[in-house]
Amino acid sequence: MNSTPPPSSRHTVSASDPRPESGELYDAVVIGAGPAGLSAAVALGRARRRVLIIDAGSPRNRAASHLHTVLGHEGLDPAELLRTGRQEALSYGADLVPGVVARVSEASVESGPVTLTVTLEDGSQVLGRAVIAAGGLTDELPDVPGLAEHWGSSVLHCPYCHGWEVRDKRLGVLAAGPMALHQAELLRQWTDRLTFFSAGAEPLSEETTRRLRARSVAIEPAVVTAVHGEGGAVTAVALADGREVPVDAIFTAGALRPHDAPLEELGLARSATPMGEFLSVDRTGRTSHPRVWAVGNISDPAANVVMSMSAGTFAGATANMTLVSEDFDLAESISIPG
Repeated sequence: MNSTPPPSSRHTVSASDPRPESGELYDAVVIGAGPAGLSAAVALGRARRRVLIIDAGSPRNRAASHLHTVLGHEGLDPAELLRTGRQEALSYGADLVPGVVARVSEASVESGPVTLTVTLEDGSQVLGRAVIAAGGLTDELPDVPGLAEHWGSSVLHCPYCHGWEVRDKRLGVLAAGPMALHQAELLRQWTDRLTFFSAGAEPLSEETTRRLRARSVAIEPAVVTAVHGEGGAVTAVALADGREVPVDAIFTAGALRPHDAPLEELGLARSATPMGEFLSVDRTGRTSHPRVWAVGNISDPAANVVMSMSAGTFAGATANMTLVSEDFDLAESISIPG
């Protein structure tokens, strides 16, 4: 499987201040500076919380050049949205540092608030009373020559994000997982020139074949050997029998790898979904650990930009409320009677 492309200069991370002192205490540590993480940081900053954002600089949509279905920001460059979001978080006092988190663990605290230790790959550590994991995920693409090179431009994954731009064109769905048939049914809404490439996998059932053909979806069972392109756009899908099928865009849903490995030591509950196994969260984004939230694509692979921003804002507000309650509990525990 191929991973999506590396970060581009459009997503360069600039730190707000020198790196925090090792062992420095924050009310909340936000892992990830995408729409979910920055929204959480803004909510916490506006609540006058001390926030650290740790940004690996590799957002999931880094290959895309335009946002869609983001009310008021239609067509905006995703990098511009994140630049603005970073500045807004900084304006409310958040600290922002580039880095990759290696692990999150329970901290040993003899007195004061209970905290978690966040360790970066460079060995530095900070403490957080709350941790909001918003590091997103990686799309693992099928290992087909030419596919990864066009990811985000004419090799796509989300019909709602890109369908309008390729409406009525020759589209292909490259089967790479359990969501392929779902993609094919969805995309028929945007074009009547649709080919389903089962890519040499097990033959489709009679029921599935009948269902696709009922809406004039072409089915191509041959193994896909390459994706050809010209001028930055795909032009055809090459098959093992030597044929080429002309296409203007390809949709595929490969394996999804959430960036939740740093949380492994905490033993968080997980749930199986049609898109893979993801962290279990409640409606506020809180995991099975009372001090850890997971928002955006790290816990919801189907979340778009707006959904991720909403989840981040809700998690930030909920984390603040948790800390408010704890602040009162701590004050009561040390108050002198009378």
